Amino acid sequence: MRKTAIIDIVGLSADLIGEDTPFLKQWSASRKTTTVDPALPAVTTTAQTSYLTGKWPRDHGIVANGWLFRDEQEIKLWRQSNHLVQSPKIWDVARKRDPSFTVANMFWWYNMYSSVDYCVTPRPQYLADGRKMPDCYSFPMDLRERLQKELGTFPLFSFWGPRTNISSSRWIADAAMRVFDWHQPTMNLVYLPHLDYNLQRHGQEHPSVRQDLREIDGVVKDLIEFYESHGVEVMVLSEYGITNVDRPVHINRILREAGLISVREERGTELLDVGTCRAVALADHQIAHIYIRDPADIPLVRELLQRVPGIGQLLDEAGKKLYKIDHPRAGELVAVADDRSWFTYYYWLDDARAPDYARTVDIHKKPGYDPVEMFLDPEKKLLIPRIALKVAGKKLGFRTLMDVVPLTADLVKGSHGYLGGKDGDKPVFISRLDTPDRLDAPGVFDWLLRATFPEETV
Repeated sequence: MRKTAIIDIVGLSADLIGEDTPFLKQWSASRKTTTVDPALPAVTTTAQTSYLTGKWPRDHGIVANGWLFRDEQEIKLWRQSNHLVQSPKIWDVARKRDPSFTVANMFWWYNMYSSVDYCVTPRPQYLADGRKMPDCYSFPMDLRERLQKELGTFPLFSFWGPRTNISSSRWIADAAMRVFDWHQPTMNLVYLPHLDYNLQRHGQEHPSVRQDLREIDGVVKDLIEFYESHGVEVMVLSEYGITNVDRPVHINRILREAGLISVREERGTELLDVGTCRAVALADHQIAHIYIRDPADIPLVRELLQRVPGIGQLLDEAGKKLYKIDHPRAGELVAVADDRSWFTYYYWLDDARAPDYARTVDIHKKPGYDPVEMFLDPEKKLLIPRIALKVAGKKLGFRTLMDVVPLTADLVKGSHGYLGGKDGDKPVFISRLDTPDRLDAPGVFDWLLRATFPEETV
């Protein structure tokens, strides 16, 4: 066996490697950069699971960052249990070849309750008084305490939300190096999310992206030089490329106006009542799973959506099979955006009746992914002092709503998920392996094993 490190630089594509990433440019010049053709959808959990299982969504079951849990009739995103993955993972395969194989999973998704040897993943504390406290989860349990004693509390509010910055990726990298020092795992999986933020906020050409590239290049330099100084074979991988968008598609509002969405009123707001909806969409970046209660309504929904501007494809059973996403968790129809569009989860028709969580950072209550959570509401005056007062109130034990997120989807200028676009915008796999010029996402699995077991035929 050979020790390996797989560094997942979220949002990295070939066209981003250049003058603003001097280390990566120099390091990759002596290695092979392979274009990765993503699985549909090109989103975090689907991509990572395809890499770590060597399977398509039809087999591993991760059809998006969330889906309709049909037995509960609830849409849930960002679940964390590895038991949701329905295929063997790379560490299961590796251990069968050599029982001494060990793995550290540093923030790749579906990390909790897996069979990895060492894991660290985001896990805030939700206190009874309404506060959300930064924290993380680890296995073994004392690893969390040891890391946070040395590095400080995991900077959760820099990992997602309006305050995202390089500090969360730096913390993860520093933690990964310490885990290696302490435990010497055979395989080291490291997730660096920094490029995900401003590329989604502002698109590819915004000046902030150049600064982000320089910042992540510095973190990657430290991490790669550390691993290589310890004889570890390093590979760089990404999940998707983020491209420019300018058209949000409010797919649930379209279903609502057609009488297919059900809501219930609470305190003057409207809450989605999924279990009584004739049709409802789980919106996730540039894909939407449309769950249709009665199969007799499928032609109606197809007719309603097939000419909507911004929907590039509408996959039925044959289409789902073609893209290998024909799993029971998938919607009866799957909408894929065109290159300039993305899907919101919004289902209300009047912002005054939006649920209270809509204006907060709340990834678990929203029935869809919400990139607008990365913005502070530009319409609210003196917002920073108001936030400070709210934080102070929470610390004093008062319940207060951190309602700082706008309901302005037009702010979002970057997205991912659909499979089109030029090669320079697609994810990459960079290594010293003799890989082909392009791989499909599940094909990465075999090459990760080859790097770990270089003397064997995979």
